[in-house]
Amino acid sequence: MLRVESPPSDYDGAWKETLEQYWHPFLALCFPAVAAGIDWSQPCRFLDKELQDVVRDSESGRRFVDKLVQVYRNDGSEQWVLVHVEVQSDPDAQLPGRMFQYHHRVSDRYQHPVASLAVLADDQPGWQPGPYEAELWGCRVRFEYPVCKLLDLDDGLLERSDNQVAWVIAAQRAAQRTVKEPHNRKRLKMQLVRRLYERGFERNDILALFRLIDWQITLPAPLEIDFQREVEELEKEKVMPYVTSIERLGIQKGRQEGLQEGRQEGIQKGLLVGRVEAAREDIQEALLARFGPLPAELIQAIEAVSERAQLRRWLRLAVTVPSLEAFQGAMSEVADQR
Repeated sequence: MLRVESPPSDYDGAWKETLEQYWHPFLALCFPAVAAGIDWSQPCRFLDKELQDVVRDSESGRRFVDKLVQVYRNDGSEQWVLVHVEVQSDPDAQLPGRMFQYHHRVSDRYQHPVASLAVLADDQPGWQPGPYEAELWGCRVRFEYPVCKLLDLDDGLLERSDNQVAWVIAAQRAAQRTVKEPHNRKRLKMQLVRRLYERGFERNDILALFRLIDWQITLPAPLEIDFQREVEELEKEKVMPYVTSIERLGIQKGRQEGLQEGRQEGIQKGLLVGRVEAAREDIQEALLARFGPLPAELIQAIEAVSERAQLRRWLRLAVTVPSLEAFQGAMSEVADQR
């Protein structure tokens, strides 16, 4: 029998987006004491570029996700502090030293208190790194940091939770357990999606969580087609018109042909019959769901176009490019193809 393997899971990409989109739910689930100490009425600021400057001369080819976020304490001090989070999907003996190094560098640069948090997203129950320790001739350093081992979270708690991040974790667990079991993987993926529809989340959460689940629980092409059919049947059963939106955002694989042939509901019909405004909105919706808030100048550029063919090319671009910057850079090239 031909061996069919699932494509690699994108755990890092899923966690990067999870931290950005569900920062508060993430802390509430994984580090509740930290979440309780933050003033959530104040804005949280992600310092991605600043973090890269701090660790610029660190090891290259890093295989983990980390975020630096400015938050405010709720103790009445009105003081802003920093939270550094690293998500490690594989056992790494260098983690304790790196946590100490980054904590020291961030503290030195900003001269503000820093909380360093580690998320262990690996599939090895026995891996539990300790504190960083160093000693020389009576000079001793010991650095402790809070750790959330995802495998230690109760399965029942995750299944019952209304916290969006619980679904991301459940998806990663399912993917890790079924690396060599594609049929069981499809079953678990569909089971998770069905529960997602039944839980009562808002439309935007369903779209976002579907995509995060899809990134992690990947399927071989034949099983992916079966999965798509089952999702369509689920949509009809629940009378919840989200599948069309998911398809036009390019989340489900193997559906790009539908963009050209007009088989999908909504955007294809709108494009083919000249609903230019709907096409503009769908391009912006795709970009927003994939990359977050859009620059005003980009929105203006999309709104300025009225030609259906160009909007169709931009839509195809919007669901395939790896970044918002890549989309902006390629817009003029696509326009030149008219």
